[in-house]
Amino acid sequence: MHKVFRLLVVVLALALMAAAGCGDDDDGGGGGGGEASGEPIKVGASLPLTGEFSEPGKAARQGYEVWEATVNAKGGLIDGRPVQMVIKDDQSNQNTVVADYNALISRDRVDLLLGTFSSLLNLPASAVAERNRMLYVEPAGGAPELFDRGFKYLFFAQQATADHQGDLWAEWVTNLPENERPKTAAYPTLDDPFARPALEGIEAILSDAGIKTVYRETYTIDNPNLDGIASALKARNPDVVVHGATFEDGVAFVRALRRANFTPDMLYQTSAPSFGDQYSGAIGKQTTEGIFYGVSHTKEATTPGNKAFVAKYREMFGGQEVPEDAADAYAAAQVLEAAVKAVGTIDRNRQIELADWLRENEVDTILGPLRWDDAGRPQGEFLVGQWQSGVPEIILPEAAATSDEIIPEWRPEGAG
Repeated sequence: MHKVFRLLVVVLALALMAAAGCGDDDDGGGGGGGEASGEPIKVGASLPLTGEFSEPGKAARQGYEVWEATVNAKGGLIDGRPVQMVIKDDQSNQNTVVADYNALISRDRVDLLLGTFSSLLNLPASAVAERNRMLYVEPAGGAPELFDRGFKYLFFAQQATADHQGDLWAEWVTNLPENERPKTAAYPTLDDPFARPALEGIEAILSDAGIKTVYRETYTIDNPNLDGIASALKARNPDVVVHGATFEDGVAFVRALRRANFTPDMLYQTSAPSFGDQYSGAIGKQTTEGIFYGVSHTKEATTPGNKAFVAKYREMFGGQEVPEDAADAYAAAQVLEAAVKAVGTIDRNRQIELADWLRENEVDTILGPLRWDDAGRPQGEFLVGQWQSGVPEIILPEAAATSDEIIPEWRPEGAG
């Protein structure tokens, strides 16, 4: 009798364990009260989690993880199946990113792909996706040359390519009253496929308006000589400095200007000022005042889903500011999600249908509505940001502005 009772207890315990296991599967790894179930849909990406692009790379991973959690909480991507992100570290290296995407496709057998950070890394990574006929939505890689290769599976999930990132700001500068408009400009830039065309686009607009170029210099990340550049700028004394940079050299350049005791009337930087808390913490909030930059996202935007994204980001990662690269990654995933849901497939052999759908449709994202030409180029315009009183604000266009004033000059506290 005791043996039978013990046997019943064991059988009951096994049944309860099996039931608990089913409950875990229903949860789908992302919350939602067990709404997502079934075999996970694997979405692969390689990001620069170490190396020179590690700051934006880590932010992009956060954006992908917020999307993963959000999709799973809503019941999965399609057919109630949860998303499982498979993320590798490309170490900010072009050879490694190629190996990573090959591995994601052939060894990890991911169902879908998302892009990496930077034009430098997306150039070779997107070629891997194209060769394997897989949709490739990238969050940060706007170099014009990416879209001159006739690719059918590549899409950029920001508002414009790099050569048009600064258009709105440059047009604002050229429309200033004559007595306020700068007369001379300088263009130091990192040798980078995003930074260079961003400055070239701005220089073309300013030069056409009669603003004279007095300095242009390209440096490499391994030998920037930023102190030498700062000294040369001081000698030429341009009214406006337009700096093409990523995060590390953007911060180092501002420090070099301060060491040289040179403050141009205006300072515009690509990328670096959009890093929010990281940027102000690196150069000091008192130094940020008045710095202009192009940006794709603001936490105050009223775009569909943005409020929920910002809340989920802060729940998962804390902080007051939301890095632009986290938002860009989330938006790239939104674009992928929209195509999959519209076409209703993740089949490797049918991903041209996902690409064709994107070419023909507009997608609502937290960056606003995105649409593309046949080559995957976005057809919108960037926001213009400015640091004011230690906070990054949107100043243009007026419809998206979070501040009703524009500080006309860079005002670092204690500048000589």
